[in-house]
Amino acid sequence: VDPNGITRLDLLERMLSAEEGPALVSIMHANNETGAFQPVSEIADLCRRHGALFHCDAVQTAGKMPVSMDALGADMISLSSHKLGGPQGVGALVLARDIELDAILRGGGQERRRRGGTENTIGIAGFGAAAEAAARDLPAEAGLAALRDEMEGAINAIDPEVRIFGAGVERLPNTSCLAMAGIAAETQVMAFDLEGICVSAGAACSSGKIQASHVLGAMGVEAALARTAIRISLGCGNDMAQIRRFVAAWGRLYERRQSVASAA
Repeated sequence: VDPNGITRLDLLERMLSAEEGPALVSIMHANNETGAFQPVSEIADLCRRHGALFHCDAVQTAGKMPVSMDALGADMISLSSHKLGGPQGVGALVLARDIELDAILRGGGQERRRRGGTENTIGIAGFGAAAEAAARDLPAEAGLAALRDEMEGAINAIDPEVRIFGAGVERLPNTSCLAMAGIAAETQVMAFDLEGICVSAGAACSSGKIQASHVLGAMGVEAALARTAIRISLGCGNDMAQIRRFVAAWGRLYERRQSVASAA
């Protein structure tokens, strides 16, 4: 990927050209940490040109913008219920009509022999209801970009050196990933929690060891800075007053960091 986290089409084409057998390309529609959109239409064109199948992970975008097989150009699209406000443990794999898959879990034929086991009827119904509600709320989701831009602009005014990852490309309207250098992401999460604000750390915990985000690492972000990255996700329930409250809390944390740096 490039420094904005966007798939490099030249490298993808080189890989597809070197592939001798059947190929499957699987790429997210939008990144879950930065919100950056991938050039899925161009990727789909490359896949068709080289005879490769294209799977698009639309888990992050479904419910935040219109998603369709035709628009994405994908052979397969995956969706997740809980990202739409539905029950956990339910998902969907949307296939083009000419795609045939071998089952991994074999059993009864109730799911067209693609998966064995009893269907989660309640979960499926909840998924459907959540999808219908999400479709109705799409205009409100689009309006979140104004809140996000206001938040990022206010934070940048406080600290012109703040890093906002993916800011140079088109992103999901509700997602912001930024780093306050010098304060670990986990420390920021706890500080905001004490203010009644929920954010997530841009780091993963593996075997008890805190690691920098592999997404930011792939973008060329140094590990020390990546470990200070947090993600802020907005929803339809957020408003400008809450944005100002978050910015004020961020400013207080920034001032504490500056005070510690001055004392040192």
